[in-house]
Amino acid sequence: MTEKQQYIDKAKARLEQWDAEIDKLKARMDEAGADARIKYREELDDLRKRRTEAKEKLSKLAEAGDDAWDDIRHGLEEAWDKAEASFKKAMSRLG
Repeated sequence: MTEKQQYIDKAKARLEQWDAEIDKLKARMDEAGADARIKYREELDDLRKRRTEAKEKLSKLAEAGDDAWDDIRHGLEEAWDKAEASFKKAMSRLG
């Protein structure tokens, strides 16, 4: 397996983990009161946006030739960092 493929597999696993976290937050939102739902919805919207950005970058990475993947990987890592910060922020706010 190439380094690129290993990176892609690891990134896909991370996305699956984020999807699971989003599902957990959505379940909490469904159980929360009206005011709390607004907070949850805002956080979930931001998390979904970040996840989508990361998925798009991962798709570009998967399609990139071996010579260009390193450049695209840097963009993906920036998207990961932003998404992870959003996830940590949401989890600390919403518990």
